[in-house]
Amino acid sequence: MLNYRHLYYFWVVAKEGGFARAATRLDMAVQTISAQVRELEKTLGHQLLKPAGRGLALSEAGQAALARAEEIFQLGQLIPEEVRQAAGGTAARLAVGLSDGISKLAAHALLEPVLGTPALRLLCHEGEFEQLLAELALHHLDVVLAGQPAPHNPSLRLSSERIAESPVDWYGPGALVHKAEVQQFPQCLQRLPMLLPTGHSALRPAIDRWLETQGVRPNVVGEFEDSALLAVFAARGLGVFPVSRLGANDVGLMRGLRWLGPCEGVKEEVHAIRSRRGQHHPLVLQLMAAARAGASA
Repeated sequence: MLNYRHLYYFWVVAKEGGFARAATRLDMAVQTISAQVRELEKTLGHQLLKPAGRGLALSEAGQAALARAEEIFQLGQLIPEEVRQAAGGTAARLAVGLSDGISKLAAHALLEPVLGTPALRLLCHEGEFEQLLAELALHHLDVVLAGQPAPHNPSLRLSSERIAESPVDWYGPGALVHKAEVQQFPQCLQRLPMLLPTGHSALRPAIDRWLETQGVRPNVVGEFEDSALLAVFAARGLGVFPVSRLGANDVGLMRGLRWLGPCEGVKEEVHAIRSRRGQHHPLVLQLMAAARAGASA
């Protein structure tokens, strides 16, 4: 049997970059930690650390052991909180990663079916796509919502499913829409200030192509990564903007915004990306079932 205390000492040595720093962190003698790591090497049958100048470096076997130790001890850090929640029966935890290219209004609509869960503890992390996939692989997140599927990478063991495909419409503040109504849509967009998602959004290239096809040279006055923030600025009169119909209900709650016209042929996709662990999370299963039901309705 693998001795996980020995593995932990090795993990700390690798993280700290040497036995001396690890001894300081663990408040133990260098000789004790060194002996424990040697015992681990004997158990595994391979050298994990090798001399490198005045310090140490990981062997190829050590790199493999460190990668797995990272997963083990990252998971271990979650155990106290999860045990406390299970024993108290007080919270249903759901950690969601939101890719910085996804419409946050659409994300809110997709999460809405689980928001009424008693004692829900919802954790939403926003970040770059690759960073969120790494967090998901380490089980820090239960699901990632993104505008694209996960790339094929057998070592990450992630699965993707498209859970939404929503048409896109143009909205704007009432005063601007009223002026535009005397002109034919979409040519009226040529004369209107425009707010668009940034290039991080998977939706942006499709919108740019649509505008080019329609012969509209946009007057872009603002670009936003957060679609909810974009809608707030639009409601303040800054410009017109595109939004998927998934998020249109939230847009409708903002006073003064009116529908301008459809962005024909452009659709926003949302993909749910899960690790093996997330495939069995009850709240993830619930939100995905609700999304499938909505797509088939």
